[in-house]
Amino acid sequence: MSTVIKTENLTYTYGLGTPFEKTAVKDVNIEIEEGELCGIIGHTGSGKSTLIQHLNGLIKPTSGHIYIDGLDIWDKAVKIRDIRFKVGLVFQYPEYQIFEDTVFKDIAFGPKNMGFSEDEVKRRVEESAEIVGLKPETLLRSPFELSGGQKRRVAIAGVMAMEPKILILDEPVAGLDPKGREKILAQIKRYRDQKNATVLLISHSMEDVARFTTKILVMEGGGVFCYDTPPKVFGRASELTAMGLAVPQITRVMNRLKAAGIELDGDIYTVEYAAKKINEYLLKHKSES
Repeated sequence: MSTVIKTENLTYTYGLGTPFEKTAVKDVNIEIEEGELCGIIGHTGSGKSTLIQHLNGLIKPTSGHIYIDGLDIWDKAVKIRDIRFKVGLVFQYPEYQIFEDTVFKDIAFGPKNMGFSEDEVKRRVEESAEIVGLKPETLLRSPFELSGGQKRRVAIAGVMAMEPKILILDEPVAGLDPKGREKILAQIKRYRDQKNATVLLISHSMEDVARFTTKILVMEGGGVFCYDTPPKVFGRASELTAMGLAVPQITRVMNRLKAAGIELDGDIYTVEYAAKKINEYLLKHKSES
């Protein structure tokens, strides 16, 4: 797989040269491969949201470089508008950004601005609506008549309709009930699988990150604490806890079992994997007795 996102010594300071000067992102060096589903975690103020806003050019770095598909996005020869079509960004509570009088028009806003034909816009709207689980008849309704979860799906579909190669979402399931969370996360994963897109997902839920991502970027104090697979990241449970981050509940339970002398192989971070390991443990000790 090729590297689709790369940063070199990326640094951003708010209020540079003023008494309120604060460095939010400091010397960030990351490489994210094409097709990755990357979770981004870190406590409030760790630099997560500032980092992702750099990736489609909403914020220009104080120093350092950002490369998308090998292009330095702030090079004079690069059009930042093209980068923003390639890197779709869904802000937290995106339903507050809905403004059109029908769901169809709202989802179509991005593709229309990209200059596509009416037929192509229609295809993209219908396809993205289907991916996020909106029924065809919903496209004719006012988005303001929909439930909170449906509005969230409309807003996400509006970004998906631009078919970005990189889809970035800031807390896309914040405030939703468990069923709504599960649906939207599954739909995000479906978009990634269908389009072979790279997805970056900021979340405060360690359970969601553990179950849905292939890599995890941990931010601390504006820098990168680590970037690795979920087993390796959650294998550092004591370090994450010391940083003020919670590990998945099941990881805490399994670590307590290990501390009590019940030896379970590997770093366990999902309920499904825990059930498998406990089953193996019970079968092994049953055969030994």
